[in-house]
Amino acid sequence: MNADEKRIALGSAIRTRREEQGLSQHKLALMIGSSKSHIWRIESGRVSVGLDDLGRIADALDVCVSKLIPF
Repeated sequence: MNADEKRIALGSAIRTRREEQGLSQHKLALMIGSSKSHIWRIESGRVSVGLDDLGRIADALDVCVSKLIPF
């Protein structure tokens, strides 16, 4: 799995968890102190996710970071 595929897989896992919890991208962005467009870029695999953001996303979704990394 190359880096692009990993970003897409991570973004998909975040989107799936967010949708399971009934959260909009806007709501998740507010919860982590980010923007809706940044969440969209993460979920679509267009940007890499830093550890700080990944930790905040995991906390907001009430999961361990490892649950968001499917590789």
